[in-house]
Amino acid sequence: VSAYARERGWDRLRMLSSQDNSFGADYFTENEKGDQMPMANVFVRRDGTVRHFWGSEMLYADVDGQPRHMDLMWPLWNVLDTTPEGRGSDWYPSLAR
Repeated sequence: VSAYARERGWDRLRMLSSQDNSFGADYFTENEKGDQMPMANVFVRRDGTVRHFWGSEMLYADVDGQPRHMDLMWPLWNVLDTTPEGRGSDWYPSLAR
């Protein structure tokens, strides 16, 4: 991760990795098998202490198949919600095939 940042000239951005530590399990960014999960976490540092401030835990809530835990970070879905048809009930984003 450090080499990646150096190659791009990101000398004022501290890069961290969850490899070889328990961050993924502690903050729900990976499942029991080690698969990555789409989770966002926000940390704050105040008076020299770093604390977990927010996490997109709606990923784990029962929402009847409506995966909206990351909507505030994906503005496109919010725009679709303002249209008469909305997101629809049978369409969800997927990887290109």
